[in-house]
Formats: sequence, C-alpha cells, structure tokens
Amino acid sequence: MGMTAASSTHQDGLPVLLVHGIRTSATMWRFQVEALTRAGIRVEAVDLPGHGTHLGEPFTLEGARATIDDAVTRLGGRVLLVGLSLGGYLAVDYAARHPDQVAGLVAAACSTSPQVRLRAAWAELSRWIERTPGSGAGLNAAVVRASLTPQAAVDVGAGGFALTVMAQALSEVAELDPAADLARLRCPVWVVNGRLDHFRSQEGRMLAAARSSGQPVHHVVVPRAKHLVSLDAPVAFTRVVLEAWEAVSGRHPSGQQVPGARPTDEGGGVGHDDDVVTEMVEDRLGDPARVAPTEVEPVPPEDRTQRSDHPGDPA
Repeated sequence: MGMTAASSTHQDGLPVLLVHGIRTSATMWRFQVEALTRAGIRVEAVDLPGHGTHLGEPFTLEGARATIDDAVTRLGGRVLLVGLSLGGYLAVDYAARHPDQVAGLVAAACSTSPQVRLRAAWAELSRWIERTPGSGAGLNAAVVRASLTPQAAVDVGAGGFALTVMAQALSEVAELDPAADLARLRCPVWVVNGRLDHFRSQEGRMLAAARSSGQPVHHVVVPRAKHLVSLDAPVAFTRVVLEAWEAVSGRHPSGQQVPGARPTDEGGGVGHDDDVVTEMVEDRLGDPARVAPTEVEPVPPEDRTQRSDHPGDPA
C-alpha cells in the first residue's frame, strides 16, 4: 500500500488529498502542497503502488484503492479528493464507492474512458518500450524537457519516474467506468482539463454523466494547458482547488492566498473577471452535449516560494 509522500501539518477544516498521474509521484503536487499549506489547509499527496517511494513494486487497482482509503482514514475520514489522469480515474472510482468519505471531487485530465479501444494498443506499445534498454528513460526525459517548464520538470522528476508500470496500470484500470461512477456521485465535482489535453475526447459524455447524478458540476478548461494541467498552469489549477475547498467546506482559508484566488462568482466564473471566457464543447470537439465550460487563464506564479532545487535531467 502507498504511504504519504508529501503533507502539511495545518489543521484548518476539510483536508485535501492529492492523487498523482501515471509514472509520476506525489512530488508532481509540490506547488499545490505549498500553496494549500500557506492557505492554512491540511493537505496530503500519496504515492500509488509502483510509483515514487514504491518504485519497483507492482501496480494493482486494489492496491491503489487501498492507498487512497488509508490516506483518507489518516486525514480523519472525509476529504476533498483531487486526482489527475490515472489519479483522476482512481479518485472518481473512490468517490463513487465511498460517498461518505468524499465531500467534493476534482477530476482532472480524465475525460476519456479507460475502456476505449486504443487502450490495448497503448498497453502493447508500453510493453515494447519497457523492454528496451533503460525502459524508455531517454524518451521520457526528452518529453519532460520539451513539454514542461524547468520548475515543473524538477517537481515531477523529484520522486523518480515509474517507467515499468504503464502496461500493468493500463491493464488494471480497464475495468474502471468513470462515466458510470460520475453518475453515482453524491458530492459536487469539478471536471478540469487543459484545452490541449488529448484525454478530452469524451468530455461531453463525462459531464452529462456527472450532471445525471443531480450533484453540482463545475467544468473548467485551462487555455494553453495540456494533459498535465496542474503542472502546465499551477496557479490556475490551484485556484480551482481552493474554490472547490471553499464550496464544500463552507469556510475561507485562514492563511495566504494564491494570487487571484477567490470563490466562484455568481455567473460561475473562477478568479478574475477578465480571464473567464466560455466556449461550447460542441463547437470545439463535435460533441453533441452542449456544455459551456468555465475557462481559466493561467496566472504567472510570481510569489512562488523559492526552492533549492536546480532544473536538470529528471530521468
């Protein structure tokens, strides 16, 4: 079972639990952990089986579920659950299975079902890469350098990369059905995607499923951000998490705020009045579900805490 890899000791209302994406680790959430801690909110980020502090261990769906459940228990039994990519699918799954433990859900970069036909092809390609010398470490390093900022590359690489779990994880998550799980939610949900994310192909379907639950559904699209939206636009993403925390906890953070962070306005916007635009999903994706998302312009993290880390090859 995974253990907590990053946490804060602040005890201000509802805790936040962060679940990382495939091949990364809890360190991908460094910006969010720092920002939420400064805001006076207790936060933990976990390492899933086979990732981070558990590199080399097998990834199993049951092990991942147990990792999340153990963390929720440590945090007092009820959390705002935030997951991205693999972590997003697992968060949706957990929220549907344990409704009393999840006060709110932020599901990021997980708007395509793991049951799509391409999953088998991805798994086979992953097996081939994992059998090559270095298990694709050079390719992974090149992609990280090309797609992330230097600080994001440092953060995501600090916990190491799980280069041999992709095929295994793709096989394990095949049974997950996020649309069905979203329809069973008993808490508010924030569906967050980078506008350039390739995992948005079924966004309309996921939103329709979530709305069928009768719970409040917030749809946020971050311009210019890709799949790793929390790393591409850390301030914008953290503002959404803070909005979700305020909404489900009924409180305002007691500490320092992220620049521009404030609750959702009456029109459903997030953050600054100037940086919210709407766009029909149908116009963008050919999706029949006519859903107008909130779009949040990223804000440069000028006040980010300086670290001793130096950008380098994270692989």
